[in-house]
Amino acid sequence: MGVVTAVQAKKVIKWTLIVSAGFYLLTRPTDAAHTVHGAFNGIINAADSMAQFFATLT
Repeated sequence: MGVVTAVQAKKVIKWTLIVSAGFYLLTRPTDAAHTVHGAFNGIINAADSMAQFFATLT
């Protein structure tokens, strides 16, 4: 019974990440906002690059 299964490990990892993100958000909200803003900018830049790539194919 002491063996941790893959499902149990995934649950532990998931909840650890959720709690860590919540702690980070509550203790350093400005840094968390900058992190989210940077992530969204990266996604937008990647989407723009893909759009430019596909536009040049035609």
